[in-house]
Amino acid sequence: MTNHLPHHAGIDISKDHLDVHILPGDHAQRFSNTASGWQALAQWLTDFAPERIVYESTGPYHRGMERALASLTLPIVRLNARRVRSFADALGILAKTDQIDARILARFAAVMMPDVTKLNSDAVEELKELESARRALIKSKTALTNRSKTLATALLKRQARVTCRQIDTHIAQIDQAATDIIAAHEDLKRRFEIVCSIPGIGPATALALIVLMPELGTLDEKQAASLAGLAPVACDSGTWRGQRFCQGGRAKLRQALYMPALVAARHNADLRAKYDDLIGRGKPPKVAITALMRKLIILANALVRDDRTWTSATT
Repeated sequence: MTNHLPHHAGIDISKDHLDVHILPGDHAQRFSNTASGWQALAQWLTDFAPERIVYESTGPYHRGMERALASLTLPIVRLNARRVRSFADALGILAKTDQIDARILARFAAVMMPDVTKLNSDAVEELKELESARRALIKSKTALTNRSKTLATALLKRQARVTCRQIDTHIAQIDQAATDIIAAHEDLKRRFEIVCSIPGIGPATALALIVLMPELGTLDEKQAASLAGLAPVACDSGTWRGQRFCQGGRAKLRQALYMPALVAARHNADLRAKYDDLIGRGKPPKVAITALMRKLIILANALVRDDRTWTSATT
């Protein structure tokens, strides 16, 4: 009897190897995580015509393979490792090897049928790398500034000042590189202009929103808030009603929205009114700021979707 069940592939990625498992049929193979290995992998997968090819996000180790498979229009799906681990726990699988992980990924694809991943453009990927480097430099400068306050040796103080100036120079160079990339792409330029028009959001935050949430403008309100981890989650059972809370989502995106929410609470008339209303109803300031963060991401998503800049609702 011919097996008409669709195939699903799971790929466990390491620095040197790609362990692949295809279901049904328990087909397994290992490829090198190199350009020649990606080509051989793509050819092997094409013979099975899988509905989904799933793998976990692994930082720099998955990017080359991901681009190689996407260039051949193969249905790739990038997953959060936490989801896959929870799935394995639900199956009662405690052992962990590269081969076992590849099989679990294939089973996840067959059972959960996740959506195919749409890759970012090369420009967005470059901006993402620049934004990550900028964030790291800001963190280093903050740590150095705090440490320099306790220094007593003149030499160390001088070195700290020189290093801070070097970091400022590097940040300025990154900002200029990001500006050049945005200016060279009309879609990014328009998106950047729209997000920057919102009071409280500056160029650095606009860049973070563009690269940390490339889906901006394609989501509804609930999806945008949930993706940022700013949607209240119900916690009810029977007649008991628990306190709502926010969890999950993209932590770096929330971090990028925190300071703009503080600024908006003072300088954005619409959001200031919302903040004052929440405080007036007895909500803690932290809850009120979280609500403004949610409003900001929903607003940015709506403006990009409608291709228009911000205008005050009070005018």
